[in-house]
Amino acid sequence: MIKLFVNVDHVATVREARQTYEPDPLEAALLAEKGGAYGITAHLREDRRHVQDYDIKRLKELISSPLNLEIAAVDEMIKISIDTKPFQVSIVPEKRQEITTEGGLNVLEQEDHLLNVGQRVKEKGILFSLFIDPDLVQVEASKRVRADSIELNTGPYSAASNTDEKNQHITLLEKAAIQAHECGLRVFAGHGLTQENISTIIHKVPWIEEFNIGHHIVSRSIYVGMEQSVKDMVHCIKTELKK
Repeated sequence: MIKLFVNVDHVATVREARQTYEPDPLEAALLAEKGGAYGITAHLREDRRHVQDYDIKRLKELISSPLNLEIAAVDEMIKISIDTKPFQVSIVPEKRQEITTEGGLNVLEQEDHLLNVGQRVKEKGILFSLFIDPDLVQVEASKRVRADSIELNTGPYSAASNTDEKNQHITLLEKAAIQAHECGLRVFAGHGLTQENISTIIHKVPWIEEFNIGHHIVSRSIYVGMEQSVKDMVHCIKTELKK
């Protein structure tokens, strides 16, 4: 069974639109757990545009499932992650003006730094993951910096407008997943995935152990509720795996 980590960032996005106390990412996370989520993901950005420091503290203390903390590879965030001790730290790139993460981490350009970051978090018993584009060079660099896993960026696949383009992205994802597995890296995937487009990923891209899905689940929760939205995604994944 492929595990589902539910990203609660955009619950906080709605809250911060009014800078008030609701909706609460923790409450959403607890409902996601009831719906069958294996774990919870939250991205503490440097600009604090959605998730806040106190959200991370409360999530770590009060959820019963693993917490995957997404951060930029900067000293402030590394210290927070070490103090918080989540189940896993996932390093993602950040740009100040982007609406959401636009691409994968360039591991190749910062191998020495990421090797140091990984060592610091792994010393505390925290798993170390890197969000990368499906590029064989980046996969190999991820292995060199001793990551435990990679999360393949499915954003370009999800945004592709026609079948040929989607197939091109699937081929890249497939090759990257195979390469990662052969290198001894665990393989995760996420970004832009929905009940409508996840089937091809499940059937065409091997070795995926976990999906990180947030926006689609949070969006559907407006209509059906958080618990049901997660249940629907879990059911979708299970159904596709049986085919």
